[in-house]
Amino acid sequence: MEIQNLHEQAMLRNKRDIAKNDAIILEARYTLSDLYPKRRLTQKMDNVLNVSGVTQSNPAAAEVSPYKVQPVTDEDKDAILAMLKRFFFKDEPLNKFLNLGDCPELEEYSLKSVKDNCSFKAVHNNGELIGVFLNGLLKRPAPDAAVPKKPADSCQHQKFKKILNFFDRIEENFNIFDLYPNTDTILDGKILSVNSDYRGMGIAGRLTESALDYMKQHNIPVMHVLCSSHYSARVMEKLGFHEVYKINYADYKVNGEVVFKPAEPHVAARSLVKELAEDKSKSAL
Repeated sequence: MEIQNLHEQAMLRNKRDIAKNDAIILEARYTLSDLYPKRRLTQKMDNVLNVSGVTQSNPAAAEVSPYKVQPVTDEDKDAILAMLKRFFFKDEPLNKFLNLGDCPELEEYSLKSVKDNCSFKAVHNNGELIGVFLNGLLKRPAPDAAVPKKPADSCQHQKFKKILNFFDRIEENFNIFDLYPNTDTILDGKILSVNSDYRGMGIAGRLTESALDYMKQHNIPVMHVLCSSHYSARVMEKLGFHEVYKINYADYKVNGEVVFKPAEPHVAARSLVKELAEDKSKSAL
């Protein structure tokens, strides 16, 4: 009985550790069950406490997933864009603060990483797209490579241009390849979004697992995410990511004026990473 109570109390504490508003990668809100469905969460707690004593030996008895995770292809772009418009664009903290509105350039920017073939989607058994994790590949520039043109320079949407300029400032101040001198390719997590009608099914967690599996299969040692949301950064930390760079919105100014003042608790943009294998030449963090 004492072990059972300990198990139940630990689960309650774990659930309280992640507030209802927790999120992943620029997306609005996730709960713990979005990362791991109830059955898998219980199994994880049993493993931690070592009190289960029960082994699932009958695969047919396992819960059948109502969705499957698959790689994203070019044919998915229209469905992904429709989903981002409904669940992502309006909730991301900087978009929301600026009241960004319709922005074809944001749409194009969000989908440009699809060509790298390292993004994943969750598709319900009824055929509906219910989640997506858009990722790209960061390549170390050649020493003699020309300085690439900044996306903000040609952006005609003045509000979105502010966001692109902010990203440019981050790149000027922080080069992730400086932390990993022996790494030439890094997986870059762009956008993770889940249809709110299907939350609590572990979709976000399974999409993240697929991204990490991709890293293993392609010998990519590091995954990077840039979180503009307080909630997104917290959940990525719970998934094993750790911070390597942070810029407070109050410290980012143009002509002496603070550009972004999103609602609290969104007070900073943070870069976080997860290493699958130790890079022995990596600088100390």
